[in-house]
Amino acid sequence: MIHKTAIIAPGAELDASVTVGPYTIIGEHVKIGAGTTVGSHTVIEGHTEIGCDNQIFNFVTIGAAPQDLKFAGEVSYLKIGDRNRIREYVTIHLGTEDGGGVTTVGSDNLLMAYAHVAHDCIVKDHIILANGASLAGHVEVGDYAIMGGMSAVHQFTKLGCHMMASGGSMITQDVVPYAIVQGDRAKLVGLNLIGLKRRGFSSEALANIKNIHKLVFRSNLKLEEAIAAINEQFDCSAPEIATYLDFLSKSERGLAR
Repeated sequence: MIHKTAIIAPGAELDASVTVGPYTIIGEHVKIGAGTTVGSHTVIEGHTEIGCDNQIFNFVTIGAAPQDLKFAGEVSYLKIGDRNRIREYVTIHLGTEDGGGVTTVGSDNLLMAYAHVAHDCIVKDHIILANGASLAGHVEVGDYAIMGGMSAVHQFTKLGCHMMASGGSMITQDVVPYAIVQGDRAKLVGLNLIGLKRRGFSSEALANIKNIHKLVFRSNLKLEEAIAAINEQFDCSAPEIATYLDFLSKSERGLAR
């Protein structure tokens, strides 16, 4: 299961079912769960924990030191969940002390060729980073978000669940859940209604999303006033509304509009 040319450091913990391809290097603090396959010429280092049934393709770099000039070699971590597909030349870096010390990638994600996840990012589940998509440090990405090819996200930016960014988008402000953005600097162009329908959102949920979106972006209300109006006019226990309000309460960089 481990090619004879691979180098596995003493101390690395690999489940017996893990497959490792030719010329791959795995460091001493790495843990890899059952069913994961690692392609050729890949480097996995640092205090990195990878879950089960991941497909890691050729020439990937996982767990390298962060590209942060303040990083001084302190111990930091990378945690990756289950069933991810990590394609050729993807890079995923360790966390930093200032960012909480850990980079997190969830489960069931697709990271296409040359995608980059920088230090201290929080990437949740069912996300697609298309070819060349890049996340700067401390970026947070919600479930089912999609980043188009060659798109990029400014550090400390938050991307809401079920959002979509068109190819080449340069995102410098937070993107609300369910939205579509595009351009440099990325602007809001609509709602990801097709994606939401495919994921089983009900007609009532879609109507709620449209209506609260109009209050936030199509009315003359200030953001605080729009939030107050949502709380007054809607059942905020509905998951799609609660998710939206929770995102608004945590936004720090301002919203892409």
